Parts: sequence; structure tokens; C-alpha cells
Amino acid sequence: RRLACGDAEGRLDALFTRVRGVQARSGRFDMLLCVGSFFGPAAATEWEEYRAGVKKAPIPTYVLGANDQDTVHYFPDVSGCELAENITYLGRRGVFSGASGLQIAYLSGTESQHEPALAYNFSSKDVAELTTSLLSTPKFRGVDILLTSPWPRDVGNFGNSPGEIDPKKCGSALISNLAASLKPRYHFAALEKTYYERVPYRNHTVLQEAPQHVSRFIALADVGNTSKKKYLYAFSIVPMSVMDPAELVKQPQDVTENPYRKLRKEAHKAKTLVYAEEEPACQFFFDLNKSQGKKRSSDGKGGGNSQAKQPKKPPQPTGPCWFCLASPEVEKHLVVSIGTHCYLALAKGGLLPDHVLILPIGHYQSVVDLPGEVVEEVTKYKSALKEFFRSQGKRYVLFERNYKSQHLQLQVIPLPLNLCTAEDIKEAFITQAQEQQIDLVEIPEHSDIKQVAQPGAPYFYVELDTGEKLFHRIRKSFPLQFGR
Repeated sequence: RRLACGDAEGRLDALFTRVRGVQARSGRFDMLLCVGSFFGPAAATEWEEYRAGVKKAPIPTYVLGANDQDTVHYFPDVSGCELAENITYLGRRGVFSGASGLQIAYLSGTESQHEPALAYNFSSKDVAELTTSLLSTPKFRGVDILLTSPWPRDVGNFGNSPGEIDPKKCGSALISNLAASLKPRYHFAALEKTYYERVPYRNHTVLQEAPQHVSRFIALADVGNTSKKKYLYAFSIVPMSVMDPAELVKQPQDVTENPYRKLRKEAHKAKTLVYAEEEPACQFFFDLNKSQGKKRSSDGKGGGNSQAKQPKKPPQPTGPCWFCLASPEVEKHLVVSIGTHCYLALAKGGLLPDHVLILPIGHYQSVVDLPGEVVEEVTKYKSALKEFFRSQGKRYVLFERNYKSQHLQLQVIPLPLNLCTAEDIKEAFITQAQEQQIDLVEIPEHSDIKQVAQPGAPYFYVELDTGEKLFHRIRKSFPLQFGR
């Protein structure tokens, strides 16, 4: 059982009186973790009594270092030391491991604006060394707790609003990088004089990586603030090292995308560029506009060919295609509407008289392969069909089977609004999938098909007119009539 608090700013009597009250009501806590500024203008008088042993902290208390020049003198040893009985300075940066196996990473100070960094600053070198020391640990999965004084920049992305604080303008980008790398289960920070508990965010890419634990970011206000904003936070945590792996990776209902996803992608992209000569295809997750990866020729001259700069022609079918609009095999009497890049046709052997297909005019195998302008027109057709079917008292369900098919076919089937809800349709697909041992999962709100499917890889995909989506990555075989 742990307590965390925001900027004490020297108001130690107020802080420890509150801690005693909490322990009297709720029982003993194991430690108090202080982020932000522990010392401040009011520190001198109160602190002298604790330093001299006249007063004593009621709980083992661990604090971060100075955030300004005026408080540097309170921290005599940059590597950490005991400041008074039951009050310990953790140090400039490092990892504190408790007897229980709990792992607490910490970084003192604010981001450096000067080189070399001042005594109360941290630099990119500090972040890199702390990150490297942990990531080099065998089977590193993350840390239990991360303590920093500044907020991480952009922590509000995809999450709930922090109110009057703009997380795109405050905080530190270096802290964001640190949090993205260390994957803390709890990350505490302060300095902004407000309380903000962000909804949990995931540390893995859905359907591309194995599930990992979620992270929670909590910013705490200053001790004794007149607005009565929360500055003391109580929580229980079982060390990651002794947790059941299945329990550890459980995802709460309100989990969001990682707010530092862009940073992670940029870091990964930079890493893959190092290996581009050997394996450029490994970058396909980050270059989604290309229809397929292409290996460079072994002589290394492929990249200099001026023809590579010309726009690519759409891939051509390997044989007769029933759906390329220019093909003589197309049954043109079924065509309903022709756009610039797509067309609409009645299904041959449709499930219902108004079962239709959205198809690209050119030859593309799947949604993942479509260029931006084709995707845009597909979206327009979906919108038009939704409006049309709603005018008839219907809703649609759309599915794509990118398996044993040459040409993209988006099957659109209308169903009566008064007979089934979107939830009914979703439940029916999931139930049928479970019965056939098909792993059909819901794609998160902020993801789309291009983020979870590799170009060329087979999959089955369902989309409701509410925007909800289900996805199955086909690994071996798949029943061709499952969607129908």
C-alpha cells in the first residue's frame, strides 16, 4: 500500500498531519512517494525541526531532487542520501527496488534548456542512460512506478481532458520518451498545481503485438492548496515480478491508445532505417500508402533509379477478373453506380434483393492496398448507402473476406432496424466465430484496418453502420461462406 503526493514546497507539517489522518482511518501504508518540489520558500523553519530530529515523518518518505537553484542546497549528494529520519532523497536518476520486488524508476529536476545541464536539470543523456540501464535487463517488461516532477508532453492524447492545463504546451518531451520506453504501471508527476488522473492507456499495438499491461498517469496538486485539489493519492500495487501474467495484462474497459504512439512509431522507424538495406519490408506498418514492400536489388543501385519516383500503376490481375470494370467478365447489367475510383453493383446471388457490393474500378486485392483517393470514395459510398437504407427503415452490415479472392469486394447487406440492433449483429458475428473457433476481435475506436492488417496478409473484416469494427487475421484456413 503506497501513498503519492504532489509539490510539498516545504509545507511538511501539513503533509504529514494529513498522512497521519489517512493512516488512522485506513491503516498503515508502506511508503510515501513525493514528486514535484519537496522544498520551497516556506521550508527553512519547518525543515530544521525534521533535520534535527525534533519532528519525524510518520512513514518512510522518498523525494525527488531540486527543480530550481534556490533548493539545490537541500540535496548534498546527487546519487541520493538520507536527508532526515524517514526522509530519503532518491537521487538524480535511477531505479529503487524494494524488498517486495517493486521497481520504482525516478528522474529528478526539470528538462534542461542549457548545455551542460544545471544541477536541477536533466538532459537527453540522463534519459538515455536511465532507459538503457533498464531496457538491457533480460525480459524487461516495464517498471511498476515512474516518478518525475514535470508532466510528459502530450499525455492527454486520446484521453480525458486535464481541464485548464494544455498537455501539448506543458511538460517535457523527454519525459514522454521515457514513459514510452519504461511502460510504467503508475506514473506520478506534479508542478502544474492541479490534479489529473488520465484514463489508462495500452502499451502494445492491437493485433500486432502480444497484450501488455496498461499504464496510468496521475498528476497531483500542491500540498494544502486553497482550491482543495487532490494532492495525496493512495493506491495498492502488487509488484509486476510476482504477478500472474494473465492478470497483469488484463485491459480495463476505458483503456485508450498510447498517447506517445507517434513517438514510439518514430523511434521504431528510426531503428528500422538502420536495417533498411537488408530488410526494407519490415517498415510496412509505417508506410501504409505503399501497396506492397519491394526489396532493393542486391547491388544496392535500386534506390537510385529515376523510375522509382514515378507514380505506381495499380497492380494487374494475374488472370481474368470478374470485378475489374474494364474486364469483359464483368456482368455490367448488375452495375448500379460508377464513380471516379469505385463502383456499386448488385451482388450476383445476393442474400437479399438489395445486397450490394462496393468495388474499386482498378484492380486492388483488399482495403489495405487502396490508395487514399480510393479510400475516400469508398467512404462516400458507405455514407450514401447508410442514408439510403435508413430512409427505408434499414441499417447495413458490411464485410470483406481478403482470402482466396483476387479483387476487393465490400459486401453490404441491409437489415431491418426494427428487428436487430447494431449490438445484435455484433453479438451474432462473435457467437458464430466462437462456435467455429475463429478469433474475431473488436478494433479499438482510434484504429483502422490499415493499422492492424499487413499488406498481402489474409483477413476477415466486419463493419457496422455505427462505425464499430470486428477483425480476424486468417492464419491457416477460413470458411469461405462465414460472412454470408
